[in-house]
Amino acid sequence: MIDINESVMQFLLAFVVVGPLLGAATALLPAPPGLKGKSPEQAVLRHGVTVTGAVLIAAIVLTLGFDHDHPSKMQATTDISWIPALDVRIHLGVDGISLPLLVLTALLTFLCALYSYFKMPAGPSPKAFVALVLVLESGTLATFAVLDLLLFFLAFEMVLIPMYFLIARWGGEGRTQAAWRFILYTLLGSVVMLLGLLLIGIKAGTFDMVALATDNGRSLTTSVQVIAVLAIGIGLAVKTPMWPLHSWLPDAHTAAPTVGSVLLAGVLLKMGTYGFVRILLPITPDGFRTYAPYLAAFAVVGIIYGSLACLALAKQGAKGDLKRLIAYSSVGHMGFVLLGIATMTPTGVNGALFANIAHGLITGLLFFLVGALKDRTGTTDLDTLADKTGAALYAKTPRLGGLLAFAAVASLGLPGLAGFWGEMLALFGAFNPADELSRPAFLTFMSIAAFGTLLTAAYLLVVVRRVCMGAVSQEAPQLADVQSYEFAAWTPLVALTVVAGLWPKALLGLTDPAVQQLLAGGTR
Repeated sequence: MIDINESVMQFLLAFVVVGPLLGAATALLPAPPGLKGKSPEQAVLRHGVTVTGAVLIAAIVLTLGFDHDHPSKMQATTDISWIPALDVRIHLGVDGISLPLLVLTALLTFLCALYSYFKMPAGPSPKAFVALVLVLESGTLATFAVLDLLLFFLAFEMVLIPMYFLIARWGGEGRTQAAWRFILYTLLGSVVMLLGLLLIGIKAGTFDMVALATDNGRSLTTSVQVIAVLAIGIGLAVKTPMWPLHSWLPDAHTAAPTVGSVLLAGVLLKMGTYGFVRILLPITPDGFRTYAPYLAAFAVVGIIYGSLACLALAKQGAKGDLKRLIAYSSVGHMGFVLLGIATMTPTGVNGALFANIAHGLITGLLFFLVGALKDRTGTTDLDTLADKTGAALYAKTPRLGGLLAFAAVASLGLPGLAGFWGEMLALFGAFNPADELSRPAFLTFMSIAAFGTLLTAAYLLVVVRRVCMGAVSQEAPQLADVQSYEFAAWTPLVALTVVAGLWPKALLGLTDPAVQQLLAGGTR
């Protein structure tokens, strides 16, 4: 790693958060400054690639300058008074928990901008599209970087409007209803969450997340913590999404454009689980302990429910939509994340954070691949795809078929790939939960979740068999294999999935010290 001055680190983090917002404003100008293209549409799409690329570079430099010997310490911190009457501060910082999520968000947004430069989704002006993607990136990055409860809420809500318009204006069939369901669910959950955040801030006398985590709930009575966890947990659970608050997700994914689905699955769902780890675990430990068994129960129900829904969609003759199937798979995968958090152990929470990153990489790749299939065939219906491809994607487009099979086996948790470690550590955490939790109950949850891994393997292998394997049909139309811009957008996800699977210490070395300190009583 490299030695970077603290003031430079502060600037880099501020640029990572604010840069996309400034880029969104300039994207709406008559012509983005300094960029030219064959047309104004091409120029603004190039502007999106440039801004997201600059943010990604800043995030990588921030990572290189990060003190990896002390990942539990908040670094690159900025703390400026904003609203003195409410003691609300512009407080930014990163540690081993938030840094991987910042880099993942910057990477996925850049890859989406690059993909859109060559394959812009059908819809209104590219200016609005680029501006909305950049606002979405800024809100997501701010969620992972802010250290004030009210700023966290503002950043958490900032992503809703751009995602609503991305679905409603650039989505496919049923986009209006899906967009309304998305924003109504998440807004209602957020209203309840705001009440819980205000309760903590008023009772503790501060909204500073670092001070509250260090206090570790000592200034909050158990009854206040119980109420706050319920209110905040509902808002976070909707965004995660946790069963049974998940019903907005399949419609949103099915209707969203390809890059919308990638960002929704890759980064927006992580905001909910991040809130559980950053806010509820350290600030309201007694209240969280009360609800932990119920959270684990909902998590394992979500694992089984998501897997069974995917099996039903994958079945021959079913009205199975591949995008909808992957959306339901996210319910199951995020169930493992919630189970790891509910154990309240370093093993389980580290597994949850690892599974967060793995899910972003693998499911982002899956949605890219499904989008490519839809571009080539005009459909994501499994039966129609089988007809269009001759049920032999391996033979017609071997690279696309191979990538789809790779993403599928990574998603089912094949050892040696990123999807394995998070789910395994979550199960280990459930095997030996925190002392105050019922071990027999969590052993039951662990057994149910382990059965869910078998169901996951079943439906993903069925999908690969139906879409990729079979006799070549001469009547099926010819399809283009992976294009160069698709390789550019997908290769980083494939590479990181392999690296994280073979070298998990690279990520766990960041998260574990921060998790250990967080569970022991806060963050310095």
